Amino acid sequence: MFRCILRSSVRYVTSLPALRHNLPLQSRMSSSSAPVAAVCQMTATPDKEANFSACKHLVEKAKDQGASMVFLPEGFDYIGSSREETLSLSESLGGNTISRYTQLARKLEIWLSLGGFHEQGHEWETDRRIYNSHVIINDKGDIMSVYRKSHLFDVELPDKGVSLKESSFTIPGPSLVSPVQTPIGKVGLGICYDLRFPELSLSLQRHGAEILTYPSAFTVATGAAHWEVLLRARAIETQCFVLAAAQVGRHHEKRSSYGHALAVDPWGEVLGDCGGEKPGMVLMEVDLEKVCKTRLNMPVQQHCRDTAFYQSLDQT
Repeated sequence: MFRCILRSSVRYVTSLPALRHNLPLQSRMSSSSAPVAAVCQMTATPDKEANFSACKHLVEKAKDQGASMVFLPEGFDYIGSSREETLSLSESLGGNTISRYTQLARKLEIWLSLGGFHEQGHEWETDRRIYNSHVIINDKGDIMSVYRKSHLFDVELPDKGVSLKESSFTIPGPSLVSPVQTPIGKVGLGICYDLRFPELSLSLQRHGAEILTYPSAFTVATGAAHWEVLLRARAIETQCFVLAAAQVGRHHEKRSSYGHALAVDPWGEVLGDCGGEKPGMVLMEVDLEKVCKTRLNMPVQQHCRDTAFYQSLDQT
């Protein structure tokens, strides 16, 4: 089932009737030749086979509707119900899960953003810890980039019922990775909690990012308070498109996610919102002229002072 909320500037949002009728995408959109991105929302569980089936369905539908790149959320492979289960289900990049997605990308000739893969760490045999890895696969089935989440979600909010310590089983990534050239533009990679650190998004923008992506599994409490405002802030300060695939609903008895997979333009306007109840997707044209125009009309980066200026307070 697909349920998404239409905002004023979105050109096309998937819905169940649209998928049933399977109309050509260009007949429902403008005549623009801008590439199309699909931002997906799902409800992962510990059942890896069921999760793959759900993701495959989303990718196939996105391809049918004209998408050239599909964005899947953090934990697209699974969300475990305990530390032990999470670790036991993890794999290497050479394992079955990524192999199936490379085959899917090759078969459908579509790019994939796999937003948060439970990757066994380089010292897995001795320390039993994993990376939270964002994997980009091209339309030939090649792995083009792997970004390992650098900011880990260690948060205790007793009054909101949130208690997670990602670092108890996850290794922080060693570095950022350069934006990836894709059919929709240069994509800068983050994952979930990375969204709260503007230094990351600004660094990616300085290195050429035109699109930022934050695949996530936000808690209900933090999502309701901060999700949209953070995504819009990252778009406004970098003057990039921001695409944020999301987990939604109840994964198991211990965990639920906020949903509201979003597409935001460089002005900070929300173009599409998948809501907070069910799986779905939003399809949008990525018109990079909007990035250029926004940066030309308000040249924020040109107005920045040098690094020493912003560090001057630290020296007094």
